[in-house]
Amino acid sequence: MSKPLVSTPPPRTHFLWWLAAILCTILTVAIIIAGIVIFIGYMVIHPRVPVISVVDAYLPHFNYDEAGVLVMQVNILVRSKNDNRKAHARFSNLNLELFFDGNRIAVLSTATPYEVKKNSSVDFNYEYTSDSIPLNPSEMNHVDESLKKDQVSFELKGGVRAQWKVGVLGSIKLLCHLNCRLQFHSSNGSYIPRRCSSRSK
Repeated sequence: MSKPLVSTPPPRTHFLWWLAAILCTILTVAIIIAGIVIFIGYMVIHPRVPVISVVDAYLPHFNYDEAGVLVMQVNILVRSKNDNRKAHARFSNLNLELFFDGNRIAVLSTATPYEVKKNSSVDFNYEYTSDSIPLNPSEMNHVDESLKKDQVSFELKGGVRAQWKVGVLGSIKLLCHLNCRLQFHSSNGSYIPRRCSSRSK
């Protein structure tokens, strides 16, 4: 006679496996909720990166004497702008270097940290008179060409650290880097406007 078939119940799942599954479910739900909260916060606050930019400038004097020594004066208006409507921005370590023909001729800096209120801006007017800058023959030729063309060009490089709190997103820190060319008419010192704003890194 054949033996009767006996059904064997499946093995019970260990308690630790159930616990791990529950924890993973809770963690997944928490991550989804956090993502939704951050997305809603971003859409509501719509954070914008603070920037620095050159909004105006003036070159009162630019020439060299018989000994080939360059003497110049320059005014540069730098604006720190915070377009965030719901967050103040804090700027620090503002440092810009002005170059002519590859030579650094001025450092424009603000060592003290400063704040820019929401949806506002702060301007710094840098007035610089150079020390005597000796020129070699090649550099004197460059100055002569600039004067003949009635166009003097400088390179402005540097940046500033920006920090602002964006609601549930927390505090954000960025380095705003500036690298642009400033051009002037040598005949009257007027600034030739062009875009000169920072980019975040």
